[in-house]
Amino acid sequence: MQTQSRFTQISALALGIASAFAFGQADAAGFQLKENSVKAMGRAFAGSAAAAGDAAVVTNNPAAMTQFDKNTVQADVTVVDLSASFNGGGTDAFGGPLSGGDGGDAGDVTPIPALSAIFPGGDTGLTFGVMVSAPFGLKTEYENGWVGRYHALKSEVEIVDLTLSASLDITDRFSVGIGAIYERAEAELTKAVDFGTAICANPSSAGLCAALPTVYGPQLQDGTAGIKGDDTGFGWLVGAHWRPTDKLTLGYSHRSEIDHELEGDATFSVPAPIRNVFNANPFPPARNVFTNTDGKAKLTTPSIDTLSASYAFTDRFTLLADVSKTDWHSLQNVTIDFANPVQADSVEQFGWDDTMFYSLGAEFALNDSFTLRGGIASDETPTNDEDRTPRLPDANRDWFSVGLTWMASEALEVNAGYTRILVDDPTINDPENSSGAHLVGKYDADVNLFGVSAQYRF
Repeated sequence: MQTQSRFTQISALALGIASAFAFGQADAAGFQLKENSVKAMGRAFAGSAAAAGDAAVVTNNPAAMTQFDKNTVQADVTVVDLSASFNGGGTDAFGGPLSGGDGGDAGDVTPIPALSAIFPGGDTGLTFGVMVSAPFGLKTEYENGWVGRYHALKSEVEIVDLTLSASLDITDRFSVGIGAIYERAEAELTKAVDFGTAICANPSSAGLCAALPTVYGPQLQDGTAGIKGDDTGFGWLVGAHWRPTDKLTLGYSHRSEIDHELEGDATFSVPAPIRNVFNANPFPPARNVFTNTDGKAKLTTPSIDTLSASYAFTDRFTLLADVSKTDWHSLQNVTIDFANPVQADSVEQFGWDDTMFYSLGAEFALNDSFTLRGGIASDETPTNDEDRTPRLPDANRDWFSVGLTWMASEALEVNAGYTRILVDDPTINDPENSSGAHLVGKYDADVNLFGVSAQYRF
């Protein structure tokens, strides 16, 4: 049987490794996580690069660190409650309806921690900062046997940054800052593989489907494919902080792209009848298709530009705004290079577009102890119906945030925040994947964010 070519193509595509390496939690558009500051979340991240008193500027805009006159330590925890329920169906490679359920709630409850510290340099005009945060991430999981199993089962991505920053006062009203980013990325993906379709679609083995239709056939011999990978990368950020008047503050920051070459292990679970077909191949190397192997893939996380403004109308009331651009054009495709020579490289197409994030927020000091804040935001998605994947049922979204600060003492403040994110009912019209399956449907998705933080100055 001349099954090498057909099985090589399927094995190269079946993993969809790039999806695991590139997709993230659906609390911000794409796979971006903004949740590094509960105080900023309470105003929908308006003023994130300009507002005073938030130690998360170590990574949001290092130039703003010069506004701290005491050593400051801040700890933030945001809990992301993602819900995503699918309603739809699809067809296999031969046009038959896909079997299976709706997959249940693919979302999860995930805590996102952040820790930052700022150390002023006194009369030198220099300020130093360090921060640990998670700029990107994902966790979605569907029930085994669901209708979209050939597209996704489990997806989990964790990306953590260690940022070291420094800032300098150029004048009394203008400062600049720079930072270095050390980034660790880990990813895991699983999905089902329709080996029955592979047997029936190959002329050299299609006779098995006719001879044993209850054994070999579309959706009758499902296996699984999985990938785990990790890598570290380095990036940088720069910022500027300008205070033209006592009331107006402007901030700008740029975060660079970060290149990764993720390396990991690809694993396969192949049903015994299918493995028997592989083993019967007269060409020995072809018998090694769908066997465990190493793999690697290049991934570039996007650059981000943020422009912020803060205007204090009175001593108690401040209005803030943010405009942020995320350069998702860096994610056009990802190529998977398998160590197994029988398995050809796989190219996963994304075609993502750059996105904009707009937010408007306000803060009102009730008294010296309590400050209320709120905000709204509009967040664009980089994807579309044909490129959207069940690993990330992403769409345009609107944010509605509220928050509270309690000054427990002159040194200690405690913050709480809540955000409700409404997602524009994502739809999927996913073209045929490696198993020939075509998934069509609609998601009911939303996100709730709950956060608490503490800041101590000494």
